[in-house]
This record gives sequence, structure tokens and C-alpha cells, in this order.
Amino acid sequence: MNMPRLITAAVTVVTLFILAAGYILFHPGVSFAETPLAQTPPTSFPQQGTFTVDPAHTSIGFDIGHLGLSRVQGRFDKMTGSLYADAKDIAKSNVNITIDASSIDTAVAPRDADLRSPNFFDVAKYPTLTFASTSIKKQGKGFTAVGNLTMKGVSKPVTINFKVYGPIKDPWGNTRIGVVANPLVIHRSAFGMTADANSVSDDVTVRLSLEATLNKETPENK
Repeated sequence: MNMPRLITAAVTVVTLFILAAGYILFHPGVSFAETPLAQTPPTSFPQQGTFTVDPAHTSIGFDIGHLGLSRVQGRFDKMTGSLYADAKDIAKSNVNITIDASSIDTAVAPRDADLRSPNFFDVAKYPTLTFASTSIKKQGKGFTAVGNLTMKGVSKPVTINFKVYGPIKDPWGNTRIGVVANPLVIHRSAFGMTADANSVSDDVTVRLSLEATLNKETPENK
């Protein structure tokens, strides 16, 4: 193969790699919910116990449309939560998550200040967002949690489909699980957030990935 053809072939290979990587990184729900765990099959529900969410290894992210041209990404940096699992009777299981609304972070300080203002989350009056499940059930290869999402003082029912990974013993001796949810689409107007409707989309895609450790006093850790 002569040099020009060799260069052309190399450029083609690099271009295909970039396109494939771009699809994985930016296709909604693929990179976040599937790719990182592609080699790790989901597991059944943990036998029994209460797990505490590990904030350092939990991500609650979102993206929202701007002017119909792009999707602006952000996340919440502070949250707490717990999961009670009971494999023998999954209906007894539950999950509760509380998010610090002021921890919203889109990497643009003026925009974050606006999001914390009464135009959007009004964090001075409504400091937290919460999700509390009302039911959990097996669904295909994963599970479904139905519950109430509360933002800005408004509660709406939502359905979250998720998969469980683990449990494993981590390097520090804790029993640990992972939970990865399918992307969830909500409408901000349903929670009273209607500012900038001419430039910011109503639909918001939420992505959740978390780790949680089993509380020491629960059955699996005895």
C-alpha cells in the first residue's frame, strides 16, 4: 500500500473510532446506564438489610434542552439516602433519597445562581428534593420503583426502572451494592418551574447511579 493510501486508511480508522466513542459518550442513557457496567451482569435483589447511600460514589445528573440546539448538563453534588432490601418479599423493600437543592452544579456560576433563585428551585424556601418509593417490584431483568418525587413543594408520582449490581465485599470490609437507573424524563412545569420557557425545554432527563453500603447491624452483616 502506498503512503497516501496508508494515511487515508489510518484517518478512516481514527474517524470511525471517534464516531463510535461519541455515540457511547453522548447517546442518552447509554454511557451512563449501560457502558460502565457492560462486563458486569445485573444481579438479583439483596437478601435483606438496610443500605446507606454512599454520596462519594453516587451521581444524580440531568440534561435539558437549550434553544432546541443543545442539551445542557448538570448534577447535584450533595445527597443522602437509604434502601431497604428484602429479596424474600420485594414488596417490603423501599428507597428514600434526599437531595440538597443548593448543590446544583452546571459548571456556570451565574446559571447556578439563577437555578437556586425563586425562578427555579427557590432553595431558600425549598432546600431539598426528595424521592420516596411507594412500591418496588421485579420487572424483566431489573426492578421498578414507583414513588413520589417532590421538588419546590410539589409532589408527583414517577416510575424508575433500575438494575442492581452486587452485593460485593469492598476493600474496607463493607457489603456494597450498585444501582443504575434507566434515564427518567420529567417535565419541570409540573413542579412549577416555568421560567425561560422560550429558551429552555420543559423536559428534563434525569440519570441516577449510586452505591450503597449495608448497615452493620442488619442481617447480612452479622
